[in-house]
Amino acid sequence: MSVRVLTALVPHVEASVIERLEGAPGIELARRCADLADLRAAAAAALGDAALVSAALRGCDRGVIGELRRAGLRVVGLAADEAGERRLRQLGVSAVVWENAGTEELGQALAPADDESDASWIDAAGLDPALASARLGPDETDETSADGAEPHGAGSHGAGSRDAGSRGAGSRDDWPVDEAAAAPFASRGRLIAVWGPTGAPGRTTIAINVAAALAEAGSRVVLVDADTWGASVGQALSLLDEAPGVAAAARASEQGTLDLPALARLAPQVSPRLRVLTGLPRADRWPELRADAIEHVLDLTRSLADHVVVDCGFSIEDDEELSYDTSAPRRNVTTLAALAQASELVAVGSGDPVGLQRLVRAVQSVATIPSPRPHVVVTKVRAAAVGSDPHARIAEALLRFAGIEQVQFVGWDPDTLDAAMLAGRSVLEHAPGSALAAELRAVAAVVAPDTVTAPSRTGRRGLLRRR
Repeated sequence: MSVRVLTALVPHVEASVIERLEGAPGIELARRCADLADLRAAAAAALGDAALVSAALRGCDRGVIGELRRAGLRVVGLAADEAGERRLRQLGVSAVVWENAGTEELGQALAPADDESDASWIDAAGLDPALASARLGPDETDETSADGAEPHGAGSHGAGSRDAGSRGAGSRDDWPVDEAAAAPFASRGRLIAVWGPTGAPGRTTIAINVAAALAEAGSRVVLVDADTWGASVGQALSLLDEAPGVAAAARASEQGTLDLPALARLAPQVSPRLRVLTGLPRADRWPELRADAIEHVLDLTRSLADHVVVDCGFSIEDDEELSYDTSAPRRNVTTLAALAQASELVAVGSGDPVGLQRLVRAVQSVATIPSPRPHVVVTKVRAAAVGSDPHARIAEALLRFAGIEQVQFVGWDPDTLDAAMLAGRSVLEHAPGSALAAELRAVAAVVAPDTVTAPSRTGRRGLLRRR
């Protein structure tokens, strides 16, 4: 059975490549597409089995490559030089041939292999020394800062706020960019998704301090703010002058310029062994985070650190109307991608009647999508909201209505939280000896017991089991 091929090639090589392609055994030229729009339409109409795409084709990005794959096409890139090959591989194209390739080589590249794998971006980003040396150019970096950075001092917390320079990669940098880029690919880091229902239950607080606890224990950690509804990690850590790291990383991924060094440069170091990829400065910029790009960013980040902690948005709804249009952006795709890739999931709810009801429903909802079994954390635990002996009452309610047998509690200490926010630091960094810090370390110990040692406790707060 012949392979139907769609081509989208630059004009100066199209004629010669088509001539060689027509002579390849088992290859049928289904359509010569004039441009990218024509190629996408032909793919959507299922006119081909494979696509041959030039590296210099205008408008070709990671989203387009993903769209072609979802249409069932094997994508083969046509490169004129090493720069073109590098770009194609960083866009996720697994098979690349040169423009002067012979008839037999073209045919072999377009024919499907039995052991074919499209997870080639790892090879492109790290195993090829030429690709590992790639960097985002100064023009791209400057454009990112001008495009997304908040004005200097905007939204400052006060005297405790620090500018980008004091919290950037030059501060206490024992994890420089070059070392970050040399992270081992054989043992990719674990992704920990911190998620919970609407109502500000403390997802960001948990994410920041879990990341801080892992870094404190000696692991290299990247904290990613993937909340498209209300990103706040940058504000909480006084990174107000930083460019929106996750948006810049997604844009670089779309254009095929994102590798480990570029990702490390976009994620400034805020404390020893802890880097932060800040979120969107404005919620209306969520269309910049497309599915293929954000999946690549999260996947590549796992090669940069031992642990990746993702602060997720609350919504996991997959809009049915938009799901039929594969080219349309979806607002919740960042959360869904993080949950699907997660090694561990932390579900956060607040310790009051409304928050507990939302948590019960949220845990039931998250079980219907690809995600790990959640570690449940209840924050803001206080007797004033649920009555005497709040830990026992909350544990009993969660066991009864959601079947949750294991709960981690974090008490309500607004004074310590406010002081840490004013200083622009994690609770573990600002008040390491506080009871709240001990409870937050206990959460990290449950999520990553092989990395963080749980603090000793004498009371009932912390992990509580119901038998």
